[in-house]
Amino acid sequence: MIRTADIIIIGSGVAALQLARQLAADKNVIIITKSSLGQGNSRLAQGGIAAAIGDSDHPFYHFIDSVIAGQSMNNHQATLMMTEEAPQIIRELETDGCAFDYEEQGTLALGKEGAHTQNRIIHGGGDQTGKVLMDYLIQSLPQHVEIFENHYVFEFLTNEEGCCFGVKSKDASGIHEFHAPHTVLATGGCGQLYASTSNASSVTGDGMALAYQAGAELADMEFIQFHPTLLYIQEKPVGLISEAVRGEGAVLVDKNGTPIMENVHPLRDLAPRHVVSQTIYQKRKNGDDVYLDISGMEGFQKRFPHITNLCRQYGVDLHRGQIPVAPGCHFSMGGVKTDMVGRSTVKGLYAIGEVACTGVHGANRLASNSLLEGLVYGKRLAKHLQKNSDPFLQTKETTEKRPPFPFKLPSKTEIQERMMENVGIMRDGQKLSNHLQWLESFVRPSDWRTYDISMLTFEQMTRMFMLQTCWLITSSALEREESRGSHYRSDFPEEQLEWQNKQIIRQRTLEMREVHESMET
Repeated sequence: MIRTADIIIIGSGVAALQLARQLAADKNVIIITKSSLGQGNSRLAQGGIAAAIGDSDHPFYHFIDSVIAGQSMNNHQATLMMTEEAPQIIRELETDGCAFDYEEQGTLALGKEGAHTQNRIIHGGGDQTGKVLMDYLIQSLPQHVEIFENHYVFEFLTNEEGCCFGVKSKDASGIHEFHAPHTVLATGGCGQLYASTSNASSVTGDGMALAYQAGAELADMEFIQFHPTLLYIQEKPVGLISEAVRGEGAVLVDKNGTPIMENVHPLRDLAPRHVVSQTIYQKRKNGDDVYLDISGMEGFQKRFPHITNLCRQYGVDLHRGQIPVAPGCHFSMGGVKTDMVGRSTVKGLYAIGEVACTGVHGANRLASNSLLEGLVYGKRLAKHLQKNSDPFLQTKETTEKRPPFPFKLPSKTEIQERMMENVGIMRDGQKLSNHLQWLESFVRPSDWRTYDISMLTFEQMTRMFMLQTCWLITSSALEREESRGSHYRSDFPEEQLEWQNKQIIRQRTLEMREVHESMET
């Protein structure tokens, strides 16, 4: 089957749906998702959407908080643009009927989260903002958007000039092609590369690997954020405990009830996420369990109904006031390098949401800027595509015959456990180097496109793409010889001035050239 469209969107989270609903009815729009519509990280988001709408707040204050959290690695222009557009985004959603939470006097309820200096977190359903937002976006999808569910996109179609003109996908009925002048990646992050994660089971980093194989530049892949507080039951993460809980007064304590963030950071329990995660990690490594003490909070069950149900499901007695927590992989600051509207370095290919690296998060994302980024860039890209309606020119793909993929792949569990151990919260050069060698023992990612993977099962494709994205993260982490934000190297424990504005870029064609040159020498 070959289908043509004006715009193809891969993914069905907040960024994808915001883009689709903003496009005019004269556009033929196709959404392709490997699961069902709206199943992914966006629906799991608890905290909310950050926007400076309070009387004493200002978008510039939001910008400053974002840059401080990002350890000055942010693209300042992109970050300021996002914080300036945030209030209007919220007002539009509010006017259109998105079910946010309100105070008794009728104003939007504003929460506070880590590293924010103001109460600016708009939320819905108490701690179910992602669900509220996704339900609203799905209901507001226009009729001209066609949706293909349970389609696994496994390759971008590119011509001899390297331009993208569509994708190949696979579903239960076979192989399909979708052609369009504009292809948009909105596949989310890569949390499932790690054994401990808050991410949905479908979030395996395949979008990043696909873009790399198509020749796009990827940036900042070493910066992986670990959320400090996942509910931890019998040494396993079972769900997220929102940062908003600490924003409402919960305190991180050890088994004796002693606060663990005192004298660690001026913001204590609301310090940037990488600071809190590293502190909890060290405590647990030393044999100390860590808990969220909610005993001093009033109205916990009303404010956090989802978390309350989660705790009850796993037998946590909230009357005792302590919730067992540990860090887990949460968000990727890196991804497909884009400009201010979402264009990648490959003509015809765009990226928005977590799969993209727009520069707004720097080395560590500020809480509740993720849903905001998806909303802002979905709207911005829609405006760009409305103004730049390229006619579709049928182009010929480079169709050299490729041999079938011949390699035995490790299990998903082995990949996740090795990533957690070697490329997790605390890293060092020896572990990173050993892990990189293990990943390359299968095949270097720059060579994967030389094989035909269409006959692999969905599960085999997933593991293959996981290995590729693991390689992108590990090689970048090994190259950055400093500690900054979410990237901590025990052998280089301090920030280095020479790395301040240095961005690590991964690109398949460049690395193929480097391998070829090293073989010649």
